[in-house]
Amino acid sequence: MLARVKLLLASSNANKLREYRAMAEGRAIELDLLPRFRELPPFPEDAPTFAENAAGKALHYSGRSEEIVFADDSGLVVPALGGAPGVHSARYAGANATDAARIAKLLGEMRGMKGDARRARFICVIAAARTGKMLAVVSDSAEGFIADEPRGREGFGYDPIFYFPARSKTFAESHEAEKNDASHRGKAFRKLLADLSR
Repeated sequence: MLARVKLLLASSNANKLREYRAMAEGRAIELDLLPRFRELPPFPEDAPTFAENAAGKALHYSGRSEEIVFADDSGLVVPALGGAPGVHSARYAGANATDAARIAKLLGEMRGMKGDARRARFICVIAAARTGKMLAVVSDSAEGFIADEPRGREGFGYDPIFYFPARSKTFAESHEAEKNDASHRGKAFRKLLADLSR
């Protein structure tokens, strides 16, 4: 990427956009949400893997702009729950559930579990496409544990209960830069930028 590049996020999630902008700070990148995203025909994120959902979404929406469109599919995987919430992380407690409701459901299902049974992994796959042509698909993860109760006020989603042992705190207790350095999304996004710069 020799000149300033514009990347459009195929999402209406302002929290995700804020995180990506923080991760892109100091780089020759302009980030924004795909215009009128909520008005566009939706992509059914019903594939069984994060990669299929991210790639399908990027290709689906890339025909709506001449710019590079990128999409991610990310979620929390708890082996002791058979991989749940997994690709259903955002809809785990119902289509319109709040973060608090999803967290409450997960903690309820893990009640009584101790030690390694509380191991968890955040996974993020990011795909980028332009006018129907796939440019890159990258992924990364962050390993941790599910805390017994929510802690911290930063971040969003499952961050208050994702305990990161290397920092001895949850993602929601971490400063933005600290979280972005260690998070699944931060690591995957850095891989995407490296791929696009080649």
